[in-house]
Amino acid sequence: MKVIIRADASIEIGSGHVMRCLTIAKKFREAGCLVTFWMEPLPGNLIDVVAQEGFNNVIQAGYADIYIIDHYALDKEWEQTIQEYAQKIIVIDDLARSHVCDVLLDQNIVPNYATRYDGLVPEHCKKLLGPQYLILRDEFIRARQQPRKRGGIVNRLLVFMGGSDPTNETMKVLQALEHFRFEHVDIVVGNGNLLKEQIKAICNQYGYYFHCQIDYLATLMQRADFAIGTGGGTMWERCYVGLPSSATVVADNQRETTEYAEELSVVYNLGWHEQVTTNTYKDLLSNLIVNEMGAKGLALTANRQPNAWLHEIMELMK
Repeated sequence: MKVIIRADASIEIGSGHVMRCLTIAKKFREAGCLVTFWMEPLPGNLIDVVAQEGFNNVIQAGYADIYIIDHYALDKEWEQTIQEYAQKIIVIDDLARSHVCDVLLDQNIVPNYATRYDGLVPEHCKKLLGPQYLILRDEFIRARQQPRKRGGIVNRLLVFMGGSDPTNETMKVLQALEHFRFEHVDIVVGNGNLLKEQIKAICNQYGYYFHCQIDYLATLMQRADFAIGTGGGTMWERCYVGLPSSATVVADNQRETTEYAEELSVVYNLGWHEQVTTNTYKDLLSNLIVNEMGAKGLALTANRQPNAWLHEIMELMK
């Protein structure tokens, strides 16, 4: 069975779409499928990263049994044009937009998550909604199986503000950290971060541990007592491994999910990035408390079968 994944990464878009699609690609490959990506060569793309994982890239439509589309700039009109090339179309979204597809996957949870796509997708469309359908790398599944008990004191801090971090949250956090001392600080960036060399130099100066474009984030999460991050997919990954964290909203699509995650007491919502300053992070670091947040995150993301979305899709193709 042939699968084509349409997603992009860039300095402006970030790396999240492609990275979660890379997880999807590996799962389909394990199931015996031939998987190809369709990514445009935008500034800050991850074409080489995907190639290193053994996946080819094309830049035009071709026939596939399954098309997987994970792209905010592509809508139902584009999906209609691709129907002639695909037996089934799977869309990954979290914006509650109208789509022409056979499967709609939205792993986020908001107050009306179970019904918000009603009337926006065809009647026959299978809707896979909520954290029971989280897209998870194997490292996160293993980390959850080995839960770590955390005390009330934060000794190990993890900072990851997304692959490209276009709002420069990492630099704000580093400026705030100058006023504090932790036993261990991990700073994670992606290749798309334009300030990564400057960040690396600061880490060397203060003795922080610098990590760039890694495949062991779950291990760092498992070891950490607290994480400073953003909303979006990585917020749910932190919940999945029981790691208390803060979330800065760096994109419009993160607002509703982050606000609701705070209502559920699984994250500290620091708010919209333009209002989040170095002093905001200083205040956070001054009052770090490890409470029941981690346990609540574990409960929220509990699922009977990790990566249940794959089973649902493969059943559809029989």
